[in-house]
Amino acid sequence: MAKLSKKQKIALAKFDKTKVYSLEEAVSVVKDITYTKFDASVDIDVRLGVDPRKANQMVRGSVTLPHGTGKTVRVLVLCTPDKEEEAKAAGADYYGLDDYIAKIKGGWTDVDVIITMPSVMPKVGALGKILGPRGLMPNPKTGTVTMEVGKAVQEAKAGKIDFKVDKFGIIHTAVAKTSFDNAKIAENAREVLQAIIKLKPSAAKGTYLKSIYISSTMSPGIKVDTKSVSL
Repeated sequence: MAKLSKKQKIALAKFDKTKVYSLEEAVSVVKDITYTKFDASVDIDVRLGVDPRKANQMVRGSVTLPHGTGKTVRVLVLCTPDKEEEAKAAGADYYGLDDYIAKIKGGWTDVDVIITMPSVMPKVGALGKILGPRGLMPNPKTGTVTMEVGKAVQEAKAGKIDFKVDKFGIIHTAVAKTSFDNAKIAENAREVLQAIIKLKPSAAKGTYLKSIYISSTMSPGIKVDTKSVSL
């Protein structure tokens, strides 16, 4: 087992690993045990009682965080020329079509969100092997394949995040930065958790929210009482 650093030992001594905390308590503990010099990300890990291999138990969606993500979101809009002005006015960092498709084919993926239009999807679909593994593939379910490209850009810039259950049945997503005050972190986390609860597949049997952990980039995970976040 790796040797714990002095800061890790101090962090572990500040909370009870056997205790289950309310969401607000867990946020307070995470802030207390984060020692990074940079503004660390606050993440949640939610283990769900679903089998993601079955199409009717896939959980994916999007939510706009009430207090944003705390990071600058770089947005690319792949659109026809008639939509470029709308994308630009909404604050897109990059917009266009064939030139950017060529750049992506060449390995460029220096963006956080890609938005496109239904008519352009056949061209974008060909980039699946590059965009898919990076979580950048536009999807109608998350609102990133739309005719309203300006609205989608504004939502992405305002702190809209996408989440998706992985093959182990876990959703992992960042919800804030440690520089946020406790209430804002908790409100962002609750918004995501309640969106996940609303997306419970009818085919999922037994306990849906199996466990919730909240942590910062370098901190241990703090276990959250699932009952403290129910609708």
